[in-house]
Amino acid sequence: MRFNRLDLNLLVVLDALLTERNITRAGEKIFLSQSATSGALGRLREFFSDELLVQVGRKMVLTPLGESLVRPVRATLIQIQTTIDMRPEFDPAVAERKFTLVMSDYTSTVLMPDVIRAASRDAPGISFEILTPSDDPLEQLERGEADFVLLPDHFIAQGHPSCHVFTEDFVCVCWEGNPMVGETLSARQYLDMGHVMVRFGSQLNPSLDESLTKKSGIERKAEVVSTTYAAIPHYVIGTNRIATLQRRLAYLWAHYMPLRILPLPVHLPKAGWSLQWHQYRDMDPATQWMRRLIVGVAGARPSLERRFDETA
Repeated sequence: MRFNRLDLNLLVVLDALLTERNITRAGEKIFLSQSATSGALGRLREFFSDELLVQVGRKMVLTPLGESLVRPVRATLIQIQTTIDMRPEFDPAVAERKFTLVMSDYTSTVLMPDVIRAASRDAPGISFEILTPSDDPLEQLERGEADFVLLPDHFIAQGHPSCHVFTEDFVCVCWEGNPMVGETLSARQYLDMGHVMVRFGSQLNPSLDESLTKKSGIERKAEVVSTTYAAIPHYVIGTNRIATLQRRLAYLWAHYMPLRILPLPVHLPKAGWSLQWHQYRDMDPATQWMRRLIVGVAGARPSLERRFDETA
């Protein structure tokens, strides 16, 4: 099908080429041979009267026009996909759909199990794919690689709708056999002791607690850096190290592992977590249902302190 002299099938090829910046990888992404992808690139160059991709040394780079096409081409394809997926109604009892969400393993541990259980009960045909944040998680949303991102508020960007999900505060955790820690922890001890910390992506972007402590002028001694929250207890137990964790996660780990929870001796503000989705999916009934489910589950969950007290 052509629109204004452009074969619309070439938009998919163009998006792959602009993303991968490599003919072979672009072809693999959209299941075309290298020769077919090269031919499509030739037709695109003719239509735009621009090279779009040029060889510089051993790699291909985008021309200025190619750079300017990245976002609008991707937005156009997302809008087309949303239109195709759109249904006037969404019946969770019979619907079959996969939702892809970007979040850290903190939220995937303390919130998503309850969300998935609720979805399995009310919508057995719904499946989930949970992705860890990339160096730019909102780019994953922009490119249509995710239906939602669930991140701290200050990572939420303008330009796409979002809603608040929950608020969290922070505590300190240590091994219950740590000889350096008494009933409380002083600010001096907190600063002098070694910390286990989390950073994300290939660029090791700081976690929220690290961003907040630095913003408050607090510098900690990072003795171990992990890329997941799940590894923190294993680097704390049996050592004199401590870690700063979200309260929900700390209580979860302490219920199963030999960890102690202590109040933070330094002030960190509470932080909110929000759910964000692409603007083109805002009116999609399935997207609306999923965000109501996530927000509803988050609001209905008892605190982990109370939950574990009740099961003790």
